[in-house]
Amino acid sequence: MKLVISAVLLLFIVFGTQQAATKQDIPSQAKQAVSRMTLDEKLGQMLMPDFRNWQKDGQSSPQAFTQMNNEVAGLIKKYQFGGVILFAENVKNTEQTVRLTDAFQKASPKIPLLLSIDQEGGIVTRLGEGTHFPGNMALGAARKTAYASQTGAIIGKELKALGINTNFAPVLDINNNPGNPVIGVRSFSANRDLTASLGLASMKAQQKQNVASAVKHFPGHGDTDVDSHYGLPLVTHSQERLREIELYPFQQAINAGADMVMTAHVQFPAFDDTTYKSKLDGSNILVPATLSKKVMTHLLREEMGFDGVIVTDALNMKAIADHFGQEEAVVMAIKAGVDIALMPAQVTSLQTEKRFEDVLSALKKAVQKGGIPLQQINKSVERIISLKIKRGIYPAPKETSLKKKIAKAKQTVGSKGHLKTEKKIAEKAVTVLKNEDRTLPFKPKKNSRILIAAPYEDQTASIEETIRQLIKKKEIKPVIISKINFAERTFNDEDKQKAANADYMITGSYVVKNDPVVNDGVIDDSVTDPGKWTTAFPRALMKTAQSYQKPFVLMSLRNPYDVANFEEAKALIAVYGFKGYADGRYLQPNIPAGIEAIFGRTKPIGRLPADIPSVTHPGTTLYPFGYGLNIKTGKPL
Repeated sequence: MKLVISAVLLLFIVFGTQQAATKQDIPSQAKQAVSRMTLDEKLGQMLMPDFRNWQKDGQSSPQAFTQMNNEVAGLIKKYQFGGVILFAENVKNTEQTVRLTDAFQKASPKIPLLLSIDQEGGIVTRLGEGTHFPGNMALGAARKTAYASQTGAIIGKELKALGINTNFAPVLDINNNPGNPVIGVRSFSANRDLTASLGLASMKAQQKQNVASAVKHFPGHGDTDVDSHYGLPLVTHSQERLREIELYPFQQAINAGADMVMTAHVQFPAFDDTTYKSKLDGSNILVPATLSKKVMTHLLREEMGFDGVIVTDALNMKAIADHFGQEEAVVMAIKAGVDIALMPAQVTSLQTEKRFEDVLSALKKAVQKGGIPLQQINKSVERIISLKIKRGIYPAPKETSLKKKIAKAKQTVGSKGHLKTEKKIAEKAVTVLKNEDRTLPFKPKKNSRILIAAPYEDQTASIEETIRQLIKKKEIKPVIISKINFAERTFNDEDKQKAANADYMITGSYVVKNDPVVNDGVIDDSVTDPGKWTTAFPRALMKTAQSYQKPFVLMSLRNPYDVANFEEAKALIAVYGFKGYADGRYLQPNIPAGIEAIFGRTKPIGRLPADIPSVTHPGTTLYPFGYGLNIKTGKPL
């Protein structure tokens, strides 16, 4: 018996030591792999294109790329790309996605691909099927790191089951600019500590599932009022302020072992005031963080101590593409110190393949002429290979049959347990900001008339479907529902009549950036400019409800800052997500969670993750960070 125990113990020590040594030996394994590569192979590892759409011979235009073909497989083999990013066009359903990711990896047998995606949860989700979650700002409102961990773990499990091994999430931007047009509810909070704690919980949970996690957008896209998809944002804060606020969550993530950092196409003159002559208009512009050696190498690598993989945000975004051009942008990014150029060229057919060749050629010339040291290229590729080893991507794991992969994915993606967790978090995140005269919860009688209004059809459909489900479960009495979709139009007599006929009104507000007309501290309701429909229409409905003394609730569907447009409303709630109901399914759990709260079926405990500034009195706070009411008592939580 002692001999058996001793033998088992010896095996444990031997294998345990081997495993520990293997983990510690990752850098040397990566170095050895890179030493066997040609320059072309190394540069290929540093490029991550998309094959979002593809145009075959005979097709009039590119079509969504959902199934591998010989043309794309040939390009992957030819250029030996380090990875590919997937979009909604590529991942329509579970089985199709597994077949596609399996085919992508088969096209790259020598060094498996980083198959990446932006599955943030909330309004940025790519999967056609699966668990979408209420999103980061909803997690900020729910205030529990456990919810962020659960979200990260489920996202990781579902991606892993689908064959996707890299996620460009979580967002660590601090949304401290209410006018931010691109981050908003994608951020956890306007508070650095809350952003950091929830972001780290999500990141760690994803990495625990062996999915590489990229925190973004470094050094911070939260305090911008320009969308870098369309223009070049500028952040003018001092280094001291940036280190104290914007850089804080990223430093915490680096200290906690972040796999990857994604860059921001944002100008930060405090760190780099170098100018560049724009190819768009010839003007002198500041070099954005993505292309800045002072930011990527001196700040991120040397000062903050990050030695993981740096990946650019998409290089086809206008902030970069318009001003720097395709080849030069890639060369500048690599020269600055990034490891992976994301979407370096838009190739949608074999006829446009030359764009890949041009990028590769420009990079090779830069290396051969000494503009980019070969040692730097080697180091970048070692980081990429190290990450692939660390996350079990390289060498290729033992092959599992495609049939088994599909079965596992179908069992995992969008499972009942995952959807139950999603629903619970969404319900807890709902934030009650106002409930005068005990307007909420609504308690309709049989055949009460309920008018629901929201900008888009999928949003009113989500509200209606949720009400019908409550009726079906006998949680409320049968009611008569009428709907108004008001996107891009003005309030008319027919709308007024619907309001007059209603017993209760629920209106969803969808404002990306507050822009009402304010005169002498009062919002001007006489404005009929169709461009102001986002605030003008729901305000007109609110005023009509008040004139008829009908119960009215305003539900903020996107950025919670828009509740400041409706100070006079007696009932206000925020749900932090605007996606509705289409093709027989909910696209996000937020709207249903809000409706269930309105009818008293849940107990929302959300608290604001950001200050809500007043629209009518600039410079003052209408609702402070942490504010939220008990829906029954009307008292602060």
